[in-house]
Amino acid sequence: MSTATVSAVPPSPAPMRQPVAAENRPPAVRVDSLRKRYATIEAVAGISFEIQEGEVFGLLGPNGAGKTTIISVIATRLRPTSGDAIVFNRSVRTDVAAVRRMIGVVPQEISLYPKLTAVENVKFFGRMYGVAEDRLGRRVDELLELVGLEGRRDDEVDTFSGGMKRRLNLAVSLVHNPKLLLLDEPTVGVDPHSREHIFTIVRDLRSQGTAILYTTHYMEEAEKLCDRLGIMDEGKIITLGTLDALLTEAGCAEVIDVRGLPASADLSRLQGAPGVCRIELRDGGLRIFVTSAVRVLAALHQVIGRFDGVHVEIAPLSLETLFLQLTGKQLRD
Repeated sequence: MSTATVSAVPPSPAPMRQPVAAENRPPAVRVDSLRKRYATIEAVAGISFEIQEGEVFGLLGPNGAGKTTIISVIATRLRPTSGDAIVFNRSVRTDVAAVRRMIGVVPQEISLYPKLTAVENVKFFGRMYGVAEDRLGRRVDELLELVGLEGRRDDEVDTFSGGMKRRLNLAVSLVHNPKLLLLDEPTVGVDPHSREHIFTIVRDLRSQGTAILYTTHYMEEAEKLCDRLGIMDEGKIITLGTLDALLTEAGCAEVIDVRGLPASADLSRLQGAPGVCRIELRDGGLRIFVTSAVRVLAALHQVIGRFDGVHVEIAPLSLETLFLQLTGKQLRD
């Protein structure tokens, strides 16, 4: 007698999001037909999107998709091959100094001086951004309190944990009160406490009207923080919208994961079953994207019923499974 284990994963409650800025306001950022080519490689292939004030825009994609290149162009560190990015009505091509005054950048790599203290780092970057000395002292105190490092203000950065360095990196990017914040993988390698601290700061900045471009390899971060999402692959944005809209447009409400099914199993009944959007064979398992799992269970039972030790899990379509469906790739290598 065959045995199969079936489990269902309930949908997670939708995260509360702040409303996006009113549509009649000009965008904080408008990326227009942006291209960046390196010799024969086109890292960014003519993409366009907008970010509003008071919005967290998430840019997702596998390694090499072009996310960091886009951030580098908006930050004026790279010049686009063609197209433009307009930051508060200033072009990254022609108004470099003006754009730099309005943006804060948190790069993937820690950008701090390890032999300087937390205070000295924030002051150094404040002077680079032209913050007045009579304001800088107060700003240092505000930022170290904001990132929870006031108790380590006089310690050298090379004594800090990875999470503390990430938080200080965020602090120095905010020293000049930027209107646009570019966050490129800001929580890589951080502890849970520092991650939640960074999330809180991002939400507070959004509520104050800061426009935020956020890249991450962690799907739960994107689901929690981002008002809208752009999914990239091979230099192009392949879909863009709110999480709810993207899941609705996908048309497949649920995903059935099957483990322990022999390679000899006949899948023909599933391939023609009503409600099946897509079938993937991946990592020794079977993944079935469906409009409704109930409609597919009879056909599925005919496929797996004669095999022992098959495990079936049914879950609502998530951002991670949507990403896999659209790109065929894992977000993290």
